[in-house]
Amino acid sequence: MLHGKVNHMGNNPSNKISLKQLGALMIPAAVGLLLFSQPTWANTDNTSTAESCYVEGLSDRLRCGSVSVPENYNQPNGKQIQVHYVILPAIKPSFPSEALLAIAGGPGQSAIENAPGFDKIFSKVRQHRDILLIDQRGTGQSNLLECTGEGFEGALSINDSDVDIGAESQTCLDGIDADVAQYGSNTALKDFEAVREHIGYQKLHLYGISYGSRMAQLYMRHYPQALSTVTIDGVVPMQQSVLHIGDAISRALDLLLQDCQNNTLCQQQFPQLAANFAQVNDRLSQGPAISQTRDPLTSEPTQLTMTQAKFMGAVRMALYMPNVRALIPHAINQAAQDNFQPIMGLYALTINSTGIAAGMHAAVVCGEDWQRFGSEERQQAEQGYFGREMLKGFDQSCPIWNIPAVDSDFSAPIESAIPTLVLSGELDPATPPSWGEMAMEKLSNAKHFVAPYATHGVAYQSCGNDLIAQLVSQGKVDELSDECLNKDVSRNFYLNASTVEAIPQKTDDPVPASAQGADHD
Repeated sequence: MLHGKVNHMGNNPSNKISLKQLGALMIPAAVGLLLFSQPTWANTDNTSTAESCYVEGLSDRLRCGSVSVPENYNQPNGKQIQVHYVILPAIKPSFPSEALLAIAGGPGQSAIENAPGFDKIFSKVRQHRDILLIDQRGTGQSNLLECTGEGFEGALSINDSDVDIGAESQTCLDGIDADVAQYGSNTALKDFEAVREHIGYQKLHLYGISYGSRMAQLYMRHYPQALSTVTIDGVVPMQQSVLHIGDAISRALDLLLQDCQNNTLCQQQFPQLAANFAQVNDRLSQGPAISQTRDPLTSEPTQLTMTQAKFMGAVRMALYMPNVRALIPHAINQAAQDNFQPIMGLYALTINSTGIAAGMHAAVVCGEDWQRFGSEERQQAEQGYFGREMLKGFDQSCPIWNIPAVDSDFSAPIESAIPTLVLSGELDPATPPSWGEMAMEKLSNAKHFVAPYATHGVAYQSCGNDLIAQLVSQGKVDELSDECLNKDVSRNFYLNASTVEAIPQKTDDPVPASAQGADHD
């Protein structure tokens, strides 16, 4: 829903959509800015003590382990599952009783698979404190609730409007050997505490990105005594259903169109961008555009069935990454001229939008978000393409998963005096600044900073990581300043497939100072 990863796809002669591929349709997971890799494990077979191990993407020798917990805490003697963790040990262990717990997004992402990204972001914190990563139950190594299928082949030729989401959801559920109702956020929080107590940390500094910000807020509510500081980045406030993301996507798309209009070179190159977008969207709403192309992975000839869902999904996903966002005007302009190759390129980057365990994702969204979406909110969602399609997908899948609704007090704002840094990206297509402001309602010792050039995940795109290190070191928000966030790190728009530079002028007139590229690369 909020935070996912990207991969490429090949082709499939059977032309049958896979269950994993279904995740890109029924989940609509958003692309984030973590660095992804699959973990390489050593000496971690259901052990309850930490052992040496290595994770792909990091050369350091780490500490890995697991804790056995009940799948259902109301049945402590029933089925047990292993919750795995990895510790990135401090360079100089000045604070052995403390660690920074980094919580991944999704919902459904593995924190351990994101170890290289977390290590990079928290390099300053790691100088003196351990970084703790826990694969939340249902993700990664912790009893993964994954939908399996043929693979990702055939995505380019599939008409995704033909997919029976309800039937595919049932097939996915039938293949999972777990009580999926036990994989929501509150239950997972108990696992986190079990890991903390098992390792022996007295205090944690929390960092939650996207959906992970919900887990961080729940930690503040239920175990405040265990926390020293909290950072929530790309915030999902407790008061907000994640299904409101449709409004956030539309807002981010409007900002993109405005940015191009206000940029001299982009406006000159794409003077009718908004109209072009509406033109393509309207055309594809009537039916797919079918052409022949080459598979971007294998270079084999294949059919391209460009549907409205693929077009809108590719644009949506590209909004998450500043460098890919810069390609969107060119891709839209070309699509308006019946050239869908650039859009296909964006789509290929994001088709395996998962990195997300579909079963765990359903357990969270269907139990914590879908059922609190009232009639007024539904009417609002129906007004826009993204909200309408997302709601339709969950209306088909959530009754199949049949996850009990959380208690009504789950959505109450978090009341806390723990030093808390709230980070929002002005261009965020998933969790806009207004969501961060909503989370601030009863946080009495917090600061909310908005990074004007960031999308989703401020710590990954700005000096936000330095602010987190300062918060962890000082233990207070009083001296934190957002000045460094105002440094212009915006990306120039691509004027064609290969350059952001101004098109050569026929006269000797210089490019105006307001033109793209005048002030920065």
